[in-house]
Amino acid sequence: MVLLLFGYALHYHRRLRIVKIQSDGAHEAMLEESRKPKVKSKQAHSQEEYEALQSFLRSISSTATLPPYVKGETYSSMRGVFNQCLITCAVLVLAAAAGHPIGFSAVALPQLENENSSMRIDEEMGSWIASIHSAATPLGSMLSGPIMEAIGRRRTLQVSTFPLVLGWILIGTAVHHAWLLLGRVVCGFAVGIMAAPSQVYLGEISEPRLRGLLIGTPFAAYSLGVLYVYALGGALPWRSVSFLCIVLPSLAFAVLCLSPESPTWLARRGRFHEAMAAMARLRGNPEIAQRELHELISAREKEKARGEETIRFFATVSRAPVLKPLLLINAFNMLQILSGSYIVIFYAVDIVKESGGSLSPHIVANASACTRLGVTMLACILLLKLTRRSLVMISGMGSAICTLALSLVLYQNAGSGLITPILILGYVAFNTLAFFLLPGLMIGELLPTKVRGLCGGYIFCVFNAVLFGFTKLYPVMKNSIGMSGVFCLFGSAASLATVVLFLLLPETKGKSLLQIEQYYQKPNILWVTRKKTADGQQV
Repeated sequence: MVLLLFGYALHYHRRLRIVKIQSDGAHEAMLEESRKPKVKSKQAHSQEEYEALQSFLRSISSTATLPPYVKGETYSSMRGVFNQCLITCAVLVLAAAAGHPIGFSAVALPQLENENSSMRIDEEMGSWIASIHSAATPLGSMLSGPIMEAIGRRRTLQVSTFPLVLGWILIGTAVHHAWLLLGRVVCGFAVGIMAAPSQVYLGEISEPRLRGLLIGTPFAAYSLGVLYVYALGGALPWRSVSFLCIVLPSLAFAVLCLSPESPTWLARRGRFHEAMAAMARLRGNPEIAQRELHELISAREKEKARGEETIRFFATVSRAPVLKPLLLINAFNMLQILSGSYIVIFYAVDIVKESGGSLSPHIVANASACTRLGVTMLACILLLKLTRRSLVMISGMGSAICTLALSLVLYQNAGSGLITPILILGYVAFNTLAFFLLPGLMIGELLPTKVRGLCGGYIFCVFNAVLFGFTKLYPVMKNSIGMSGVFCLFGSAASLATVVLFLLLPETKGKSLLQIEQYYQKPNILWVTRKKTADGQQV
């Protein structure tokens, strides 16, 4: 997967134009503004920050200006692309580790339900073991926003590895159900901490034309982590699997030590020289790095000039440019949960067993994990070729068709042979193609810079709270409406999600984060009612 990431990024890079950056006077004007006497007000810089900005602007060359082509577009040298991919690989290791606890319940529950198990469980305890991971995740997600704003995106990812390792130790050494549940809680807390920072971090280090690929690859690693646990669970006891799950978090901590902090976070903290060093490493060219960092600082200064930086968090969230993407992301997250994306992972073996078919439930569960991994990798490649909206439409309609067809087959008691596993695998494939990747993409792209960290954490908090409730109620829902009704619900939610995204989701392929922010500053709500420009550069 890592080699594939490097190969496609470098292949795609050959098509990018490296243009000479010419001075348009913006840098000089900004430097001239910094020479003006400081005005004492609530919106003024602190003395240290003022002097840091002045020192930085004088240290960079006059080439750090906006280029004559489309505002906000960024190009990297081959070295820069290589560095972006290398840093993404560090996040991939942690993303794979995040997939371990998600897939663990699918392999542990059948073993624990066995009569010969030393910790035999019933269906009620099994539902707690499967769902309590998601109950703890919201707490980690809620804390991740303030943590990543305080100590940075990279350090937050490193911090998350400690509770993850502790959780697996508790699970592996558990002698009672309470210790097993506690281990699941600690693992869920860790996954909650790392979820938002990983998407925000990748969104802020990547250039616009590679952002879809780089943000999407953690989901491939996540699927690989699920498959890793499925494969181990088919051959080893669940205790052995839990101890083997310690390897990747430990490796991720070491690899992240070699990665730079997000230049966006550093710039917003007034650490301009560190931001410049990080940006130069990510873009591979000092002039390109200066241009992009200059753009970040300009946007930050405009916020301060408008007095927006001093607005409190909840007042900021209630403003239309923030509220519109926030509502869209949360609405889609709820519909994605109802479409069964994660239920099929948590209860993979049981769902296949209940649905019938001629294949072994374990074989189909492993096949679903392989399908999810393969399609995630394919989706990352397609994000370079196709627009976000077209990929979402294909994913939504395919998911709805497969689940509604499966519901009809089960309603007619025709769930035998190969038709049931084929429809389940088809649903997994279509759902993974865009629905599985979209929440992370939207957090990394749609949220404004000043609230991206905090809102990202709260979004994952709400997401996982609802996911816990839905996962816990799944056995009750299955017994009440049957598997036919369950898949009918999945299909209805997928259909509604497709309609919502068709109306509201903006096309962000190839657009800078600043351009996307500017789109939401306009009064339009529906994508079809947006103001289009003649050159087609409007987001």
